[in-house]
Amino acid sequence: MTMSHRLPILWSIAGHDSSGGAGLSADQRAADALGVHLCPVIAAVTAQNSQGVQAVVPVDAGTLEAQLAALALDLPPRAIKTGLLGSVAAIKAVARWVDHLRAATPPGEDPHRQLALVIDPVLGASAGGATFADPSVLSAYRKLLIPRATVITPNRLEAARLLAWPQASHGLDQGQLPEMARQLQQLGARGVVITGGDAVSVGEPASPTAQAIDWLLTPHATGWLTAPRIDTRHTHGTGCTFATGIAAALALGHVEADAVVLAKMLTHHALSQGHAAGQGAGPVIAGQGFAAGPHHGGAPLPWLGLDEQLPWALQGTRFAPFTAPADGLYGIVDSADRIKDGVASGLRLLQLRRKSKAADLAQQLATSLDACASAQATLFINDHWREALALSASTDASLGLHLGQEDLLALSPQDQALLLSARHRISLGLSSHSLWELARAAGCGASLIACGPVLPTTTKDMPWQPQGHNNLRWWVAHSPAPVVAIGGLLNEDDVGQAASCGPAAVCVVRGLGSTLTQTQAALPVLQQAVSSGRAGHQPAGPVQLPHPVL
Repeated sequence: MTMSHRLPILWSIAGHDSSGGAGLSADQRAADALGVHLCPVIAAVTAQNSQGVQAVVPVDAGTLEAQLAALALDLPPRAIKTGLLGSVAAIKAVARWVDHLRAATPPGEDPHRQLALVIDPVLGASAGGATFADPSVLSAYRKLLIPRATVITPNRLEAARLLAWPQASHGLDQGQLPEMARQLQQLGARGVVITGGDAVSVGEPASPTAQAIDWLLTPHATGWLTAPRIDTRHTHGTGCTFATGIAAALALGHVEADAVVLAKMLTHHALSQGHAAGQGAGPVIAGQGFAAGPHHGGAPLPWLGLDEQLPWALQGTRFAPFTAPADGLYGIVDSADRIKDGVASGLRLLQLRRKSKAADLAQQLATSLDACASAQATLFINDHWREALALSASTDASLGLHLGQEDLLALSPQDQALLLSARHRISLGLSSHSLWELARAAGCGASLIACGPVLPTTTKDMPWQPQGHNNLRWWVAHSPAPVVAIGGLLNEDDVGQAASCGPAAVCVVRGLGSTLTQTQAALPVLQQAVSSGRAGHQPAGPVQLPHPVL
C-alpha cells in the first residue's frame, strides 16, 4: 500500500474498559466503521463490568508520554480524540502534544484542519461506581482542553459540571442547552455538541415519536439534531462511539457539522446492534453498514432544525408532495420567454431562476405560471417566495418554491410562519451541498431536495467541492424526499450519468441552449440520456461513505 492510500490516523487517548463495552474498545469499533486507523493510547485502566466501575487507575505520566512520543515518530495523527483521562497530568500531556502537532500548520492554514481535537469529557460512568473527575481535573479541562477543542461532546450533566452550573444537581431543562453550548464555546471550543441521549425530550421511550435530541453549535451549522430513539437497554459505549465517529470523520476531511451528522448515524446504528454481555447494560456495536442507506439496514438520516426550533418535520409538517415528470428532466431558465420555450419544447418541470427583483417580476411570474398551467407543467419559482405565495393563493396550477439554504436561514419568525401557512398548497424545494444541509432540508419537510453541484460548475461561485456520482447516490439513498441532481450537467453524457444514480430528476441549465430552436433540438437528446441512464441504474447495492465537500 502506498503512502497516498494509507488510512488517516486517529489517536484515541482514553481509558481501557475491562468489560469491552466503552473506552478504547468502543473507539476501535467506531474507527473501523469509518475506515480510519486507530492508535489506542491508554490513559487509564478501569476495573469494571456491565454493572459499574469499581476502580480507575490513571497510568503514570511517563508511560503516557512514552506512548505519544512513539506514535509521533511514525504515526502522526489527523485527529485526536480524548475519553477518560483520569488525571491532571494526562490533560497537560494532551494539551502539550496538540500544541506541538499544530505547530506544523502551514502559514495561513487552519490549525484545526492540521489536527482536529475531539473531547469526550468522561467525568463518570453511566452505570455508576467510581468517579472520574475531581475539581482539579474539571479545572484542567476548562483551562487546557476546551480552549483547544475542535469539538467537545458532553451530555447535559457533563456540560453543567464543566460550567459549574448549580442546576446540575437539580435537573436541566432542554431549553438551557443552547446557552450551555454558547458558554462552552466562549471558553474556547470551536464546536459543541451537547448530547441528549441520556434524556427523553420528545415522546415516551418506546413511542414512534421518541427522539434522541442533541444541540449542535459549529461554525457551519447550529440547531437541534434529532434521530429516532432506539428502545434498548444496551447503551454501554454510546458516548465513546459518538465522539470517535466525529473524530474519524474529521480525520477523513469532513468539517465539523458534517462529521457530527455521520457520527449521529453511526451511533444510532450502533445502538440498534447492541447486545447483552453480563447482567447490566450491554455494549453498542458500531459497524461499517451504518451509512449504507435505510433500505440496506443502515441508519436513517438525522434531521436538523432551524434556529432553536425542533425540525418542522418532527412536528408533522410536510409541504405539498412533488411528483417528477416521466422524462426526469428539470429545466432551469431565467425568463418567462424561456419558460414558454421550455413548455413548447415538451418540458414539464421548470424553474424560473431570476435573481434580480426587476420591475417586471410580477408579470414574469404570472406569464410563466400561465404557460405552465396550460401544459399541466410544474413551475418552481426560485427565491421570490412572497410573490410565489401570492400566486399560489389564486391558482390551481402546480406551483413550487425553491430556496437556497442561506435564504431559508434568513427568514424571520414571521416569514417562517407565512411560509408554513401555505405548506398544503405549495411544494418546497431546498438546495443542499453538504450533509448538514441535507439534514436541515429533511427536517424542514421539503418536497424535494437538490443535490449539487454534481460536477464542477461556473453558473455560480460557491465554495463546495463537486458531489460526484457517489455523493449523489448517497443523497438518493438517504433523503426522505425526492432528490434532483444539479450543477455542471451540460450535455447528454453528464445527464445520463447523473440519471444512473437514481435521482427523481436531473436539472439542466445551459444544456437547454438559449433559444426555442436550440431547446427543441436539445430536449430529445437529453430525454434519451435520462432514459438510458435510468436503464443502467442498479439500486440493489449499499452506497459508500460520502466524501467531504468543503
